[in-house]
Amino acid sequence: MTPIASRTRSQAWLRTRATRRGPASVLVRRAPEPRSWPPVRPSSRLVTPALGALLLLALGLLLSLPGVALAAPPAAAGDALGARPDRSALADTGADWRPAAGDADIDRHFTAARALGRPVLLYWGASWCPPCNRLKSTLFNRAEFVELSRGFIAVHVDGDLPGAQKLGARFRVRGYPTLVLLAPDGVEITRLPGEGDPAQVMRTLRSALAGGRPAAAVLADARVGRVLTPAEWRMLAFYSWETAAEDGESLAVSATDRPAVLAELAARATQASAVAQGPRPDADTVNRLWLKALAAGDEARGVRVEASLRQRVQRVLADPAQARRHADVLAFGGDDLVRALAPAPGADRQAWIGRVDAALRRLQADPSLARADRLAALGTRVELARVDVPRQAVSVSIPATLQRELAQTVAAFDQAAADPHERQAVVTLAAHVLARAGDWAASDALLRSNLERSHSGYYLMSQLGSNARRQGRHDEALQWFERAYSSSRGPATRLQWGASYLQALVELSPHDSGRIERAAGSILADASADEAAFHERSGRSLQRVSRALTRWAADSGHAEVLVRLRERTAPLCRTQAAGSTPRSTCEALFRAVPALTTYLSSPSARSAS
Repeated sequence: MTPIASRTRSQAWLRTRATRRGPASVLVRRAPEPRSWPPVRPSSRLVTPALGALLLLALGLLLSLPGVALAAPPAAAGDALGARPDRSALADTGADWRPAAGDADIDRHFTAARALGRPVLLYWGASWCPPCNRLKSTLFNRAEFVELSRGFIAVHVDGDLPGAQKLGARFRVRGYPTLVLLAPDGVEITRLPGEGDPAQVMRTLRSALAGGRPAAAVLADARVGRVLTPAEWRMLAFYSWETAAEDGESLAVSATDRPAVLAELAARATQASAVAQGPRPDADTVNRLWLKALAAGDEARGVRVEASLRQRVQRVLADPAQARRHADVLAFGGDDLVRALAPAPGADRQAWIGRVDAALRRLQADPSLARADRLAALGTRVELARVDVPRQAVSVSIPATLQRELAQTVAAFDQAAADPHERQAVVTLAAHVLARAGDWAASDALLRSNLERSHSGYYLMSQLGSNARRQGRHDEALQWFERAYSSSRGPATRLQWGASYLQALVELSPHDSGRIERAAGSILADASADEAAFHERSGRSLQRVSRALTRWAADSGHAEVLVRLRERTAPLCRTQAAGSTPRSTCEALFRAVPALTTYLSSPSARSAS
């Protein structure tokens, strides 16, 4: 699959258990029995609410005096622990991001976190990733985020740093971007929705930093009917379900089960909100759980769409303030919402399209939203306009007024997005939406005009390759995919882009065995230079290469190519620890094909050996 991602909800997530990396390492582990975090220190109990208010008043009066200012917190404590590493690639956003590429870095940061009594916010991303660039341009650079970051250790794991992919299993992170808040002892508290409105993400982060139980424990209690606090209900409603680990140590909810689980939570929250006394979730929390359940994809299988639910959604869509508070769900899942509420084409579906489209038009015009989010709302309007058209259709006709809106919006945003992070998010999404609207020429022109301006032009090249392939221009597609691979940077990225190039080769030019083998050899050369080549995303990229080549060999009778490639991987496999998952990943490459077994038993193979 070409590395083009417009929606995080379509990704599949990691199932691997975290393991200990040495006697001093921090385990990212299953949450213990329900407890309060952060722990209450004995001395803090001496400060009653009334006394605390008096202290705050006195502090405010003190700061209002001329020449009086708070001293900056001493840096020596963290520095003495070695907690200030080299400059992070996110340093230009303002917060004190600390890069991590291996276990030693992570252990150092958690040592600092425990010494300072602060949690850890782990950000897992890549320089080319459009949603990552959206975070950099809308959240990480916000003054309130920079201010809030003083209360936690901000750790940046760039997936392309040498060895960084080894950290994926430890933190059960797979897709870019992922934001995980962890207690100083390594227990995962929650995951933040990277696609959410920055103000909402900030509110969720503040709530999590205020203390409380891990999301996994809260979910377990919710599903058996225990009473939750309003903040705990909100944690579940604003949890990043799309990046949840599925390995049994976190929320353990698969993508297939997600709509039904969210609907179950929504139903329980609805019941809890109706009680006369006690803690109750607010209306926004209940509405969001229902919306997330309906927009989870697969026509919200497992969700009972009753009249009361339809009325609830109609009220949200008709109320500009409510729709704005759930802008991310509508902008990135409005078409799935329609499919869930009206599975069959007809008058009812058209009525729901009209309601959702009206809400999206308001979001598209809302200047308080980031350009990428406004463009996402417009993109979902395009999806609604083609909701009854086959997903892979190339020739698409949408209303002329919508086509003009799209062209005008893209031109305006292309001109206005000066920040390089914002441009990467806006241009790539705009090109995708133009293609979905059937305006392939405009999509190509936008990508070409931004190749030199993008800090990750190879991403745009891969989009140009996809556009050409979809339109049947196979030679041009291969040229773009090859160019994208050649210019890609970073060990994990090169393997990912190399896998996409090779997949395109075996699909579009299966008779060019020499070119295919050369591409595979180049990818293996990249792998030999990467210490984490068989870990996480990099390992999955190599598995994609192996699957593509084994299918190609079975269809074209080139099993001898697999034999040569298998011989090249043997020394690489021996560099991995015996019995480890990376060793198994390596040893399984280029093996699972009947044609190979037949070839190895043939007289020609025996004579060649």
